[in-house]
Amino acid sequence: MSDTPQKRMALYLQDKHSLQDGMAYCQYAEEKGFEAVWQAESRLVRDAIVPMAAFAAVTKKLKVGSGVLNNWTRNIGLLASTFLTLDDLAPNRVICGIGAWWDPLAKNVGIDRSRPLKAMRETIEVMRRLLNMETVTYEGDFHKVNGIKLDVVHGNTNPRNVPLMIGATGPKMMELTGKIADGAVLNYCVAPEYNDQALELLERGAKESGRTLDDIDRPQLIVCSVDHDENKARYAAKWLLTQYLAQQPHIAKASNTPLEIVEKVQSLLGWPCTKEQVEQAMQFVPDEIVDKISASGTPEQVKKKVQQYIDHGCTCPILYPMADDVKLMIDTFAVN
Repeated sequence: MSDTPQKRMALYLQDKHSLQDGMAYCQYAEEKGFEAVWQAESRLVRDAIVPMAAFAAVTKKLKVGSGVLNNWTRNIGLLASTFLTLDDLAPNRVICGIGAWWDPLAKNVGIDRSRPLKAMRETIEVMRRLLNMETVTYEGDFHKVNGIKLDVVHGNTNPRNVPLMIGATGPKMMELTGKIADGAVLNYCVAPEYNDQALELLERGAKESGRTLDDIDRPQLIVCSVDHDENKARYAAKWLLTQYLAQQPHIAKASNTPLEIVEKVQSLLGWPCTKEQVEQAMQFVPDEIVDKISASGTPEQVKKKVQQYIDHGCTCPILYPMADDVKLMIDTFAVN
């Protein structure tokens, strides 16, 4: 028997596919040896919790993660009880991914994302204690609770095994993640080389809490557009990348896309946007940018590109299928 560890693969779903199709894709991915599915919660289109429950209900081994919730809009008690409930549905299969959200979306719904590092630190600390079934009193700047606990009466009163992962992008949040979280959900729309600094920052944070980089799981979102026609694959990826370069400044910065391209795209679309605006802006995103910050092309081409992310420290690719044939992507990366 080989000592080589089984390669880890995960599926990422946003709102491109119906929930019914998503459930079927999860079942197919489980059959093909994928270890997890992560559900996005980003724009005002689809929350993560309902799909996570649906995916968990139709699978047996597949882990289900939030990729990622924001830490501003759910009361900490509700957030903890939500993941308690998910763990009741799928014991030891639930992963809580949390991120700091983005403007202008947050600002437009009345959220002031000031001091995001302090807010995230408090969220992780209180959330971990609640899921450990402790009685918690906490007087923070963002979370203030008085003698609360997950008061399970009729069910499982044991501490819950729900990893707390931070969807970090910027350097300060990355270092904090290494210090306080179980892992980092590394972002997409970045080149594989982006991971090099990310790992240095994660390791620096891990050392502060007496851990090593190996103690920090590092799954990574990757835009993965697979088609036997590489031009079709690239076009499908460009559709998504154009929106992210325009709408999410932290991702645009991390992508290292030239400023003149970002500014041009941003001048044509913001949030929210129409399909027509996306199509208009896409023409200003060169193919080489798509090739740099996504895995797009034929099955062989995308396998080589995803391997680059692994070579740069990603522990589990979380593949977002942008081309039409989702099963082709899953088959391309089948573990079984």
